[in-house]
Amino acid sequence: MNTVTSQLSGSPRARPEGAFRSDPLPALHNVQAIGGVVIRELFRRKDFYVLFVLTAVLTLVMGSVNFFNEDKIVRYVKEICLLMIWIASLVIAVTTTARQIPAERENRTIFPLLAKPVTRGQLLLGKFWGCWLATGLALVVFYVFFGLVSAAREQVWPAASYFQTLTLHWFMLGVVCAMALLGSIVFAAPSSNNTITLVVVTTILLLARHLNKVAVSLDEPWQTGVYAVYFALPHLELFDVRDLVIHNWGTIPWLVWTGALGYAATYMAVFLGATWMVFRRKAVS
Repeated sequence: MNTVTSQLSGSPRARPEGAFRSDPLPALHNVQAIGGVVIRELFRRKDFYVLFVLTAVLTLVMGSVNFFNEDKIVRYVKEICLLMIWIASLVIAVTTTARQIPAERENRTIFPLLAKPVTRGQLLLGKFWGCWLATGLALVVFYVFFGLVSAAREQVWPAASYFQTLTLHWFMLGVVCAMALLGSIVFAAPSSNNTITLVVVTTILLLARHLNKVAVSLDEPWQTGVYAVYFALPHLELFDVRDLVIHNWGTIPWLVWTGALGYAATYMAVFLGATWMVFRRKAVS
């Protein structure tokens, strides 16, 4: 908190809130300062290192086992390692984001932070940006390590496929971070937010793609209701392109890749907008 205060000390203090909002430079400075503190907080905690060491050990052990050079078994090993990366990154994204606002309230540092002046919108954007960027940095560490181990075994590293897989994974985690940030405003405790967000995200990843098939077999008005849920949900499973890396396939069309990033950015904006609408009417005490 002291770091945020010192970084925001250069911001104009006597400026009215309306004038402050109209000038993008101080607002951007505030968002970057808050986000930087979130990133440093993640790498000071043990969560990231425990998950990375666990994933790294499993990757090294599985990558060092000789499976008689059977391609199919090697692909299974890569699939398990990438699944570990997905699980670890989801845990980092949800737990890091869920504790941001509650920790500020518990430590009562939210009052001096909002008095710098920092608007509630800037606080939310800073927290989101810091959490999303921190998970992105963690993803880079995971994927680079996995890629080096995989390249040492297979003597091939499809860089473009890794890039698409990494960026789509990161944007999917951006939607998850925005959901967890909304949950941190709605739910009282980070533990309940962690549980509910992880359950919702896991359910979407496993079941959301099948809702349209379920809707076909239903009668009205249930069919319309299930279809509405199907189209309203963020289909996070669309960003799971691990097969590009597992099977060393080529890249997906770049236009499709760009559209997927825009799809994720839209849901980030929706969840962040909902978070701001709730937070601006909620007492910070």
